[in-house]
Amino acid sequence: MAKAQRKEDDVKSEPVTAAPEGAPAEQVWTPPQKLSRVSLAVIAGVVLLINLPMLHYYLWRSPMPTTATLPFRDDYSDPGTVAKNYFSSGGLWRVETQLQGSWLLSPGVKNNPLWLKASLPNDVAVEFDVKSMSPEGDIKVEIFGDGTDHASGYVLIHGGWNNSVSIIARLDEHAPPFSTVQAQAKGQDLVESGLYRSDTRVRVEAAPYKVEIGRQYHWRIERKGKVISWFIDGQPFMRFEDPLPLTGKGHDRFAFSSWEAQLYFDNLTVTAL
Repeated sequence: MAKAQRKEDDVKSEPVTAAPEGAPAEQVWTPPQKLSRVSLAVIAGVVLLINLPMLHYYLWRSPMPTTATLPFRDDYSDPGTVAKNYFSSGGLWRVETQLQGSWLLSPGVKNNPLWLKASLPNDVAVEFDVKSMSPEGDIKVEIFGDGTDHASGYVLIHGGWNNSVSIIARLDEHAPPFSTVQAQAKGQDLVESGLYRSDTRVRVEAAPYKVEIGRQYHWRIERKGKVISWFIDGQPFMRFEDPLPLTGKGHDRFAFSSWEAQLYFDNLTVTAL
């Protein structure tokens, strides 16, 4: 009877060949040495130095100065008014003279508002003329913000999102509808239920008439107590009763703004109520 062979016997052994003479020896990987405490401290110091301006901006920045007083009026006949009375972190804001007079131009500034250097009282009225030269409409201003950051207060938009909706937004123009929070409360007081806090982001919406290219509108925004009322051409447009109004430091500035639309503003007046 034939003897059974192991599998290993079937495998032909490969001849072992020596490395050619003069070939480099095989390199053995060794893990890199750990950084010393001094090296780590140097790297941390460089990172901190690079980010120091940003840290200062968010942690130690002081409120924007107020150089304008109320009542405030501006017809933009002086091109120097932008530098003197306003602040913005971006966008080529400027005064332009046309056949109809001088206007403040917001050339699609990507949500870099032009903040008025005036402190607003809790109850105030803001009026101005405005026109959009873009088919998307998208007329936008901010009120009761911090004087530097977009959406730090209320954002009012007429004909936003390609002229499909108008809003009054609290802290976020993309926030959920205010009616959603009200529905969650199921009849309870919004504040007492804990569903509505100082940092709650909501918006009220309307879908009325669209913004017409080149048409001049007259806006009036006012707040009395908890209620923000918005009028266009003398007619009530939208209102928002905020259970926890944004007030005090960090919520006392007004700004013009825009996203991509080319907007023109004129005849601004700001008056305490």
